[in-house]
Amino acid sequence: MEHMIDSLLDQFERGKMNRRQLVQSLAIAAAAMWAPDGAAAQGAAGKGFNTLSLDHISYQVADYKRTRDFYSDLMGMKVSDDNGNNQCFLHFDDALLIARNRRAPRGEAPDPNPKPLVDHIAYKIDNWDTDKVKAELERRGLKPRMDTNGGPNYVSFHVPDPDGFDLQISGLAKPGDSQYKKPGL
Repeated sequence: MEHMIDSLLDQFERGKMNRRQLVQSLAIAAAAMWAPDGAAAQGAAGKGFNTLSLDHISYQVADYKRTRDFYSDLMGMKVSDDNGNNQCFLHFDDALLIARNRRAPRGEAPDPNPKPLVDHIAYKIDNWDTDKVKAELERRGLKPRMDTNGGPNYVSFHVPDPDGFDLQISGLAKPGDSQYKKPGL
C-alpha cells in the first residue's frame, strides 16, 4: 500500500495527475485496503484486476551485455542472475527488466542482425487466486497460458492484449491456492 501511495504522490508531483485525481485514487486505494477478502482482487469498478505494480519487462536484444551495461550504468539498475552467456536480470524497486539475446523463431536460422523487441510486459495483481484469475481471463474470451517459471509460488498467465502484445499477469500463490507449493518442496 505504501508503494502505491508513493507512486500516486510521485505522479501528482510530476504533473501527471491533478489534485482531484490524486484524492480519488487515494480513496480507491483506501477502500481496496478495507474491502472484504477477495474483493480487492477486482478493480475499483468491480471489473478486472487491481494492478499493484510493474512486475517485469522482458527485452530480446542483439547483445544482452550491452543492454545490461547501459541500464545498470545509466539507470542504476542492479544486475543479478547474469548467466554470462545470453541473459541477465536488472532490478529496480520491486520490478525488473529481463535482457536476453534475441532468439531466432523455432525452425529458422539465426538472424545476423536481430531486431530488438519487447518480448512481454508483466504486471503484478493484488490478492492472487489462480483459479479466479484464469476464470476471469476465460470469461473475457482470452486463452490464458500458465507460466510458473518465476520461482516458488510465483504464478502467472500470458494473454495477448488488443494489439497482440504478450501481457503477463502475475501474483504469488498463497496457502489454499491450487498452485501453492509448500516451502522446500
